Amino acid sequence: MTPERYQRIRQTLDCRQPDLTVVTDQMHKPRNIAALVRTADAVGISDIHLVWSDVGLRSYKGTAMGSQQWVSIHKHTDVETSLNELRAGGLRIYAAHFSEKSIDYRQVDYTVPCALLLGNEKSGVSDVAAELADEHLRIPMMGMVESYNVSSAAAIILAEAQYQRAQKGFYDKPRLLEECYWQTFFRWAHPQVARFCEQKGVPFPDIDKKTGEIVEPAAWVRDHRLKQ
Repeated sequence: MTPERYQRIRQTLDCRQPDLTVVTDQMHKPRNIAALVRTADAVGISDIHLVWSDVGLRSYKGTAMGSQQWVSIHKHTDVETSLNELRAGGLRIYAAHFSEKSIDYRQVDYTVPCALLLGNEKSGVSDVAAELADEHLRIPMMGMVESYNVSSAAAIILAEAQYQRAQKGFYDKPRLLEECYWQTFFRWAHPQVARFCEQKGVPFPDIDKKTGEIVEPAAWVRDHRLKQ
């Protein structure tokens, strides 16, 4: 591993925001999902949650999503269950949803643990999901169209979240728990070995945290009979 790549991975992990996430409610277009994953990575989001029906989950197996290697994608079949789990974990739910109670997206606090809820491309956020949201957000529109593309709306709102968090110094020091930090580092820095370990159910080998290299790799390979 080059020193430049080591530093790039460390700098990216130092900016990850474990208490900021995105939930999609039946979003189905691959290009929108790919754009959302790229935006999530850009603002420091570690995990996003995609809610699809059983049919949708089968249809999207193997879909390439570009930045998926940097953002963990969790798939769900029920939006109510996924939102309740996030709320139980202390996150507020902000739905990009036009309603009688919707407010300007810049008026909410994104420095609290929160999840941005996005609906599908045609019908938006479902009634069940909208009811579970703590706030409904709208983006002011000055033209003839009634709404932004869902991935564009996500980018606009998440840019505001990034701005608010940057103002509070959230990107100035690591916020991931140390174990999660180094587990993620290993998956990014040594993806083939990480896959082997996860398939075989063995712990990741020790790494030198100053260089990112595996400690005594030849001995580890010999001990685990890893075929080169």
